Amino acid sequence: MPNEPPQQNRCASVLSIAGSDSGGGAGLQADLKSFMAMGVHGLTAVAALTAQNTRAVTSVWLPPPEFLREQIRCLFEDFDVRAVKIGMLADEVRIRAVLDALSGCRVPVVLDPVMIASSGARLLEDAAINRLRSELLPRATLLTPNVPEAEVLVGFGLRRVADFHRAASVLHGMGVSAVLLKGGHSDEGDSVLDRLYVDGNMHVFRHPRLALSPHGTGCSLSSAIAACIAKGQELVQAVETGIDFVHAALSRSYRPGLGQVSVLDHAVGLELRISSR
Repeated sequence: MPNEPPQQNRCASVLSIAGSDSGGGAGLQADLKSFMAMGVHGLTAVAALTAQNTRAVTSVWLPPPEFLREQIRCLFEDFDVRAVKIGMLADEVRIRAVLDALSGCRVPVVLDPVMIASSGARLLEDAAINRLRSELLPRATLLTPNVPEAEVLVGFGLRRVADFHRAASVLHGMGVSAVLLKGGHSDEGDSVLDRLYVDGNMHVFRHPRLALSPHGTGCSLSSAIAACIAKGQELVQAVETGIDFVHAALSRSYRPGLGQVSVLDHAVGLELRISSR
């Protein structure tokens, strides 16, 4: 048998449990790019396969839940998984499969609750949303909803600053340890304000709003934060690092297809890491 490296020499790995984007701009593909940019080894458990490009999603196929569980099981058996990012799970069956697979695994979880399509259509049925609320939210170290997703979870609109505070309180009551309410969908002028609620405190991160139709920002942000946590950063620092990375990648975004959407240039993260050495 070939010589195997000692257990303590394994590099930090981060697992993304999410859907695949055949167009390469979001989902697992964006997660792997973010993991590399942040300097960790990326792992994937495919919860959904999509046929999509920059203009439309034309088909979705869901692997059997047994296969999803087996992907997660075998990865934890071999790699030093220091954090998990959860994205699109599609339905209640896949949520249950992930909960089963992660039972007994004591690792931080960043949950990006993908529930609303760009068109505004819901991607999860009520039964799946209820399961997410009651069982998956309490498992998360950090929840990272955008405004439409947060509104579905709490059941009211987020229009004023007071609404954000109230939503964070409601989500904490559901068992969420920390919540990052992303401000990309909010109308707050020329700035985007992301609000992190943790340990009774609110941290506000402000960046200039860019005139773009971006694709994959939520996926990239949650996976970047998970990578930073895996590398030992405290939560507030990990969130700030992830937001700065996504903003820099958005600033250099490009349009690879015939559609109007722009995808992030994740390579900016590699350049930032190299320049800081």
